[in-house]
Amino acid sequence: MSRSLPPLAWFRAFESAAEHQNFTAAAEELGLTQSAVSQQIRQLESRLGCRLFERKPRGIALTDDARKLLPQVRRAIDTLRDATAPYDQQQKGLLTIATSVSVAQWYLAPQLSRFTAGRHLDVRLMTSVWPDTMADGTDVQIRYGAADGQQPLGSNRLVLVASPDLIAGEVLPLADDAFSRYPLIQAVGTTDTWGHSAEKFSIKAQSASVLYVDSHGLAVDLARSGAGIALTSELIAMPLLATGELVAVSELTPPSEDGYYLNVVSQGARDAAEEFARWLLAEITRVAGDYQLRQKGEV
Repeated sequence: MSRSLPPLAWFRAFESAAEHQNFTAAAEELGLTQSAVSQQIRQLESRLGCRLFERKPRGIALTDDARKLLPQVRRAIDTLRDATAPYDQQQKGLLTIATSVSVAQWYLAPQLSRFTAGRHLDVRLMTSVWPDTMADGTDVQIRYGAADGQQPLGSNRLVLVASPDLIAGEVLPLADDAFSRYPLIQAVGTTDTWGHSAEKFSIKAQSASVLYVDSHGLAVDLARSGAGIALTSELIAMPLLATGELVAVSELTPPSEDGYYLNVVSQGARDAAEEFARWLLAEITRVAGDYQLRQKGEV
């Protein structure tokens, strides 16, 4: 039969008293009264069947048994501190962001270091393709779906994009017959399909094949690689449109049925969450400005 362990508080009182060689100083460190620390020490001595301290008129001194026990107690407490440190969000200043995988891929992964630079802040990113699988207990949520009263990220519009190499020699904007020469790419799980959206772009999009993907981020990545023409979110395509790695093959950018939305839900890390939200919105505005300059031929 296993023997139950003495309470951890008794060992903490012992460690602190041994460190300070004083019950009063240990009590101040632990937020207890001197009598409470003294009592916990006596209970631990009774449980172990040995004396741990010599009580003297001007303080205390460790016994031989205490000197043998102390290193092992310190190692055990240090192990517990290390094990629980990642869960202590307030102590670590942890900002937890639950985000659409596409926003994480095209905005957070390339630029997050700009936000964290100079800040004593740990950040945890939790990604999700579908909004109904997004975790609770987070500080910031960036969702894809209906507005639902949340703050939009950017304009939430649609765009048709392709790699410049793929459509080399074509006249922009692409005419209807051009869409039959290239595979078409679209994200599933949204009403913004090629069949539903072609009329918004005033085109007749017909192709021998359609490539279906789980996210706008992947649609953009495939378009950059030359896999086809992507019907996707302007927000997610913007970083590559701004650098010229993608080009818009239509001048139209109609509103999307769904979009990307930001919600600050934090209680414990409210200041950091709101600061992150402001940074992200400013970052999106910056990228949009870079794209506008490229459209005007100023880059």
